[in-house]
Amino acid sequence: MRLRWFLLGVLSSLAMAGIGATVLLRNARGFSARQQPSAIEAWFARAARSASIPAAARTRANPAPNTPSTLGEAMAHWADHCATCHANDGSGDTELGKRTYPPAPDMRLPATQQLTDGELFSIIENGVRLTAMPAWGGGPLDERESWKLVHFIRHLPQLTDAEKVEMQKLNPKTLQELQEELEDGKFLKGEDSHEKPTPHRH
Repeated sequence: MRLRWFLLGVLSSLAMAGIGATVLLRNARGFSARQQPSAIEAWFARAARSASIPAAARTRANPAPNTPSTLGEAMAHWADHCATCHANDGSGDTELGKRTYPPAPDMRLPATQQLTDGELFSIIENGVRLTAMPAWGGGPLDERESWKLVHFIRHLPQLTDAEKVEMQKLNPKTLQELQEELEDGKFLKGEDSHEKPTPHRH
């Protein structure tokens, strides 16, 4: 008798799971990276990031001096390597940053700023699995640059308009942007660069 009730319970559970799965799949919208992560996904992502950081890394002190020179070098590095996803101001408001899954975070907010220097360094060096954050570490030179970037991340909430303008000059440019700058430069020098050259036939 007990076995019969047990089997009935198992079959009922399987039937309910099957019905639930059918409803879920019928109403599913797919797995588009354009959708914002749910609260549960965001919680798991933060938990996974936290779990990926070695315990010993959390208390590491930043050996890079926090000087204007260090900050300037880190700002240039950020503009050239990090701003494509994270934006110059750390907001993540870029074409690429908004389209990753999960989207690039706003690094000016407490979720990033409350991390320890060691945690930020570990994330830069080792990346975060199942996100668009790559691992940039690999050697002593990379470590020095990563520690400098930690100082710059701390500076993001206080970034000035003048610094943002300076960083725009350091951002990577596409071939089209480089061509436009070249043509604008020729135009300002009085050269008529906007006329297309007549093709030569041989």
